[in-house]
Amino acid sequence: MKPIESDIVIDAPAEVVWRTITEPDQIVQWFADRVELNARPGGAGVLDFTTMSEDLVVETVDRPHRFSFRWGEDKKMLVEFTLVAEAAERTRLRVVETGLDDLAWPDERKVAYVDDHNEGWAHHFGRLQSLLG
Repeated sequence: MKPIESDIVIDAPAEVVWRTITEPDQIVQWFADRVELNARPGGAGVLDFTTMSEDLVVETVDRPHRFSFRWGEDKKMLVEFTLVAEAAERTRLRVVETGLDDLAWPDERKVAYVDDHNEGWAHHFGRLQSLLG
C-alpha cells in the first residue's frame, strides 16, 4: 500500500508552526471547520469538516517536535506530524498517516482512502503554507 504522507517547508519558526497544528483557533484557519482538542496524551478531540466529523484521541505531544493522534475506524489510523527547524524562521513539517493495514477493508477501499488523504493533506498543507506565508 502506498504511504500517506506529505511534507512542506514553511517560512516560520517551529513554535509558530506547532501552535498552528495544535491549537483549535489556529487549526480552523487551515484544516477543519470546527475543532475541539485537548492537546495532551490521551486527550480527546473532534474535527468537523463540511461533509463529515472525526473523533480523535491524542497520542503524542512533544513540543515543538512531534504531535500525533488517532482517528478513523476504531481509532486505528495514526496521524503523526513532525517538525524540524531548518533555520530560525524555517520549519519542515511532515505528516505521515499509518494504520491502514490494521483495517479489515477491501484493497480498493484502502487505495481510495490513500488517494483521498494524500490529496487532502497536500491541499491542507497548501492552505497552511499560505496562512503562514
